[in-house]
This record gives sequence, C-alpha cells and structure tokens, in this order.
Amino acid sequence: MAEQRIRMVEGNAQIGGRVWRYAASDNDAGVWVLNVHGFLAGGGVYWRESTRLAHSLGVRVLNPSLPGFGGTPAFTWEETQIGNYATGLVKLLDALEIPAALVLGHSMGGAVAMQMAADHPDRVLGVVYRDGVSTPSWKDRRGPFTMLFRPFFPDLGQGLDIISSLVVDVTGDLARTQLRSFLSTASPDLRLNARALRGTAPMGAMLLACDFTNAVRVVADRGDIPVLPVWGRLDWGIPARTAAEFSAIVGEPVQWVWGGHCWMLARPNAQSDILLKGDTGRHFLRRASSRAVAAGLAPILGPVATESAA
Repeated sequence: MAEQRIRMVEGNAQIGGRVWRYAASDNDAGVWVLNVHGFLAGGGVYWRESTRLAHSLGVRVLNPSLPGFGGTPAFTWEETQIGNYATGLVKLLDALEIPAALVLGHSMGGAVAMQMAADHPDRVLGVVYRDGVSTPSWKDRRGPFTMLFRPFFPDLGQGLDIISSLVVDVTGDLARTQLRSFLSTASPDLRLNARALRGTAPMGAMLLACDFTNAVRVVADRGDIPVLPVWGRLDWGIPARTAAEFSAIVGEPVQWVWGGHCWMLARPNAQSDILLKGDTGRHFLRRASSRAVAAGLAPILGPVATESAA
C-alpha cells in the first residue's frame, strides 16, 4: 500500500482581536513542530519543508503567519515588540490545544523562537535556530551603501546594504530550487506581503533597532532547553560572524549547510537530514524528546528517542 501523502491544510484563529492565518500538516502524531518563518515570508513559503519534516520525524507541523505577513493583520507600531510575537504564538498553541512544540525559527523567526523559549519555556521542547537575528553583529555592515550614506543617513545605508546582500543571497538559493514547486505554495503569501509592505515596516524597524541577545542568554543560563544553531555557508545577509556570536553564547556548535540565507527553500529535505543523519542533530532530538516525554507527550521520533540523551 502506498504511503499517504502529507499535505498542509490552511486555517485561522482569532487571537487578540486579529485573525492569525496558519497551516498544519494533516497527519496524525503526538508531538508538534512549530515552523516560524523569516522576514517578508509567511507560513506558506515553508510548506514543502514542513511536509517532509512531518513525514521524516513522525510529527505534526504548524506553519503560522506572524502579524504583518502572509495575510495576518499587522501589529500597530506600539504593539510591535518581539515579546508580543512570542506571546501570540503561545496563544495560537492554546487555540489549537497544543501543549508544547519543538520550535524551528528562521531569520526573524529565529529571534521570535528564542524569545518564546525565554518567556514561555514550558511551551518549548527545543529550538532549531536557523540563520537568526537575535544577536546584533549582522547589522555591522561595511558595504558600499553604508560607506556612501554614513555621513548623512547611516541607518539608510546600513539597511540598503542588508537588503542588497539578502536579495543576492536569496536569488542564488531560489536558482537552486525547483521553482515551480516552490511558487505553487509560496506565491500566495508573497503576493499578500507585496500588497501589505507598510504592515511589515514596524517589524523591520524593530529588527534594525533592537538587540535580542538577552533572550539568548536567558535560555543559555537555564540550560534545560536544547538549542541547535544551523547556518547556510553562503549566507551573506546574516553572516558567519553572527553564527559564531550566537554559538558562543549558547555553547553549541553551528551545523553548517550548503546554501545561502534561505537554504531550506532550495533543499526542503536538508533540515530533516541534519536532525536524523548527524550525531549533533540526533543528540538534539533526543534531548527535545526527553522534554516531550517529561511533559506527558509522545517521543518525537521512536528510533532516536530510545537512544540515550546523556
């Protein structure tokens, strides 16, 4: 009998006076993975990866679209605080009756994932931190726009250098993907984001202005939430020095992946391979699975969960 194909099914939940859009895998499993997207993306951009994670890890996967992205109404400027995004995700888990989840966070979503782990540790089984922006060194630019505008508009030059490096980086990743397959799931969110750029501005301004290192230190000092840093070797937007900066705080080695900032879009199987085929990934899964069992949930993956977590 052929294996059932896993699909992502769209839904929405009323949270704090706004409708949050999300999609969830349609398989049955006892543990959830929360896949938090990056800036200018949305949950639909990661559907291909999430179905593969659901299949390979034996979990259900939830792809939320954060306020301002993928059709979820934006926060106001006053509401735009990293803690509000993290709390919103916890309320989404509550709405779907999900007690705790293994959290994957990419880029901006990495910062949200670490804040969620710091503020709501009982709801987080572990964090896979992917090319994230919690620590500040990624904002230190030496490109042509920074040099040109430094005497007059330093923030503008910095922002243009970051955007240009990410455009080049992401274009390279997309050139390596199956574009038709990617666009079939990602294009609705990308169109919605293009129509609502004004709603993403508060988040962009917050990312440039704020340093979220404290949340990383809180999680590192607790020591009970496993963290797995994963980074694209060719990431120009959030470079290797930022990976080293984060790694030094959490005390975990970086797992390097071939690709740029959006390596998981070009290679949707890559994250599953990291977790299942490498010693570091398997150790991370065992620790996360131990937290799941301690919380009264099923192990994340049977064969890995039975191995010693020591």
